Amino acid sequence: MNAQAHSQLPDFCRLPRIAAVCGFMQLVVVLVFISPTRAEFGGLGAFAITSAFGQWLALTAAVVLCQSRGLLQHVRPVPAFILASLLPAVFSAAAAWLMFILDDTLGTRLLRPIGVLRFVLSIALMMAILSAVMLRYFYVRDQWRDQVRANAKASLQALQARINPHFLFNSMNTIAALVRRDPHTAESAIEDLSDLFRAALGDENAEATLAEELQIARQYLAIEQLRLGTRLRMDWQLAADLPMQIRMPRLTLQPLFENAVIHGIAAMAEGGEIEVMLKHVDGQLQLTMSNPLPPGNATVGHGHALDSIRRRLALYYGARASLIETAGNGRFSIQLGIPNEPAA
Repeated sequence: MNAQAHSQLPDFCRLPRIAAVCGFMQLVVVLVFISPTRAEFGGLGAFAITSAFGQWLALTAAVVLCQSRGLLQHVRPVPAFILASLLPAVFSAAAAWLMFILDDTLGTRLLRPIGVLRFVLSIALMMAILSAVMLRYFYVRDQWRDQVRANAKASLQALQARINPHFLFNSMNTIAALVRRDPHTAESAIEDLSDLFRAALGDENAEATLAEELQIARQYLAIEQLRLGTRLRMDWQLAADLPMQIRMPRLTLQPLFENAVIHGIAAMAEGGEIEVMLKHVDGQLQLTMSNPLPPGNATVGHGHALDSIRRRLALYYGARASLIETAGNGRFSIQLGIPNEPAA
């Protein structure tokens, strides 16, 4: 119950969230001043004073919402939401009363025509409404973000499970056939298989360098090469200036090679060639990979892994990463673009 109630209230203790509250309040001030129902604008001086007072209220609300999240962790979700909306209103009412006293003490008397009771109650009601709106907005936003992360985690787990029993059985049968005939090759194949499964079954939040990703891809291809022989041919075109230490989500490249082998090479009796071109242009890693397409342009089987990788890239890099697939002239191609740094 505690964790559930605590999770109903967004975290306002972080600087970006406090800045968002201040920006939200400033937007309200601007809307009030450009509203056609205002009798007169009051000039830039009135706008500056109102903005300063609004930011004072915003910071007060942010601090109260930050502290109330811990204080209300034992309260049920709905009462916690109501109390969290009312607490900033109470503190804002006190701030409004102090503002009225200060206005009267300084002799400016800008608020005298409004009256202390009307001014204090108006500010309290406004802050209660704004607090409720902000709580609901950030709650929905946090839930959406958590759902996106959960989907990305599930996608990675599904991607890990794609190193399926058929691949394991085929690999073990191939290794078994090599044990007596070529023990050295069999030993290398076992090591490659071990590294591949270690990468697949490891921490789903782990990252890998480009060098590590290429190594895993080569190990996977080495295992498949034992099974497919000359049917599997590779054409590597790697630029000399590749940033091998650039980091990316683990198992980003291997599934692309797996797709090319399973749905391209292995599906054709004569096999074919996988063309790989990798270069680094304007702070972005660009990978182009193509494989032969079986007769009938059947692309079935490519979509699941590509969609999974696409979702993970979107979570890690935002809109700066891209994964585009095309089919034509008897070949299936993908273009992958990855920036040097992940999204904030």
